[in-house]
Amino acid sequence: MIRIDTDLLIPGRGDPIGNGTVVLDGGTIAYAGPNSSAPDGSYEKTTHVPAVMPGMWECHGHFTGMAVPNIETELTDSIVVRSARATVDLRRTLEGGVTSVREVGGLGISLRAAIEEGSIAGPTLYPAGQVLSTTGGHADVHGLPLDWVLDASTDGRTIGALADGVPECLRAVRLQLRRGADVIKICASGGVMSEIDHPMHQQFSDEELRAIVEETARAERVVAAHCHGKAGIMAALRAGVCTIEHGSYLDDEAAALMIDLGAILVPTRTILAILLEMEDVMPAYAYRKTLMVADHHELALKTAVAAGVKIAMGTDIFTSGSLHGQNGREVALLIQAGMTPLEAIAAATANGPDTLGPQAPASGQLREGYDADVIAFDADPTADLSVWGDPTRITHVWKAGDTVKSPV
Repeated sequence: MIRIDTDLLIPGRGDPIGNGTVVLDGGTIAYAGPNSSAPDGSYEKTTHVPAVMPGMWECHGHFTGMAVPNIETELTDSIVVRSARATVDLRRTLEGGVTSVREVGGLGISLRAAIEEGSIAGPTLYPAGQVLSTTGGHADVHGLPLDWVLDASTDGRTIGALADGVPECLRAVRLQLRRGADVIKICASGGVMSEIDHPMHQQFSDEELRAIVEETARAERVVAAHCHGKAGIMAALRAGVCTIEHGSYLDDEAAALMIDLGAILVPTRTILAILLEMEDVMPAYAYRKTLMVADHHELALKTAVAAGVKIAMGTDIFTSGSLHGQNGREVALLIQAGMTPLEAIAAATANGPDTLGPQAPASGQLREGYDADVIAFDADPTADLSVWGDPTRITHVWKAGDTVKSPV
């Protein structure tokens, strides 16, 4: 067993505990509470740290291995090269304090197998496989011939799987389930990184959306819906999706419906902040669309926070490189939008498993019987907000009870 003594224990949900202790027994938390009540025992190792909390949940992650923010490179770069890049990104993400990722489109299903067999290091992945999109929709690659895109979609080289009409939508869901998807991701509106479609427009008809949600539910899984425009948000919610991703044009009416239905917002504020600084390496059309949605997105997030919509942390970091590991930036941005530090931490921990519906593991909280995923900071993260997004401020990471990061 491993014992972690701490000046501040942040459980993920609930009030912090001063002078706390967490005991890890293999892959499970055996105790989390006041130091004075910690069980006696023979410990393999005892560590003292300033602050601990559950490992973070990245609920809108992508491991694509793309070197630049241009989705055409999915079809022009070797999938072997992209996979090699992604293995480095996985390690960075884990050392940045993210122990679980809901990977909503990318190479996650194959990477998960490599992590689970111990070939590479990374967080626990809950992948969606490919993203379901209409032809011409957000996950289509508009600048390349359609037959190229369809061929790449069939063998899994591209993030999107194109489907039109109810029968094709049902088949697309079943294909991702056959590959081992834990969640189904769809594009219910246009997007930013795609060339021709408009973020305000609904994609998939109401009938198609219902069919996707119902087929997914038969396998005890839920649907994550990429949505910017309100039309897509409302249609996806009426169809029964579990999460709204981005939500750039969410307003009071949409927020109220989300609360009524128990839907979760994964706002991904981080990616917009990043893209606004990347004009020189982005396609011009993508930068124009980033400018178009950025201010609306900021207002939408504040609207959701003020209304009390349930929020889970997600960054939408999708290019390879050092941004992976900085996922905690999203926590600081949630605080800027009006959440308290503890509310933002809950979004980054305890709320994460809920984005998987029936597939949710016992994770995201420091509680007896939960997964032994724990991270430690060099300061109190509720008071020193500079720790968020800086992987050097995370001193220790335990994943499933194993120490995967600690000071030399």
